[in-house]
Amino acid sequence: MTPAPELVINGSATISGAPLFAPLTLTLGAGRWTCLLGGSGVGKTTILRLIAGLETGAEFIGQITASDGHSVQDRVAYMAQDDLLLPWATVAQNVLLGARLRRQKPDLNRRDRLIERMHLQGHMNKKPGELSGGQRQRVALARTLMEDRPIVLLDEPFSALDARTRADMQDLAAEALQGRTVLLVTHDPGEAARLGQAIVVMTQDGITPCRPPRALAPRKVDDLETLETQGALLRLLREDAA
Repeated sequence: MTPAPELVINGSATISGAPLFAPLTLTLGAGRWTCLLGGSGVGKTTILRLIAGLETGAEFIGQITASDGHSVQDRVAYMAQDDLLLPWATVAQNVLLGARLRRQKPDLNRRDRLIERMHLQGHMNKKPGELSGGQRQRVALARTLMEDRPIVLLDEPFSALDARTRADMQDLAAEALQGRTVLLVTHDPGEAARLGQAIVVMTQDGITPCRPPRALAPRKVDDLETLETQGALLRLLREDAA
């Protein structure tokens, strides 16, 4: 994998002439996790989709640049909130989906290593309907990693999981995505406090940074500084809602 760049998103967006988000500058540190929180409808997912070059329904006035000057969109892997697995395909086939869509020869050795890393080696020939929610999310994460991109966009990928499985997936993702430039959109202050190396809260008026805990991520859920950051984020979100 090539070194992960710093990204800068600078601009504003409107939908049918109505403001979606005001002019802002969001910097994603190179090789670091940035967690983005905010109320519904402020444009968090729009920012993800803009970075990925996907349709948003919004008019964006601004620019998205990488510190190394190269194109951003062709270096992005995107993991959505829903696992989006093909129900008729096996775990092994789902992990290889990107290569098959591009009609590239898949790296089967890499696929097998990723499946083992996700502790799914006993499920390679199963279809999504035979898997638990946590197992499906691990397949989706393996498929994301199979793309081997330096920029990874995560849109609330763990929100549908129970608390224990969500914590396990957070730990696994933090370990697997070390060294990549990651933007995680989440509604969960606790998740941001555990994982964020930079944390920002987005409103229609702009973004407000929140100092992350000093401990290395993923942090213990009962760490005092992690709990303090979680509380500070919740206060910011409630102030915005009010």
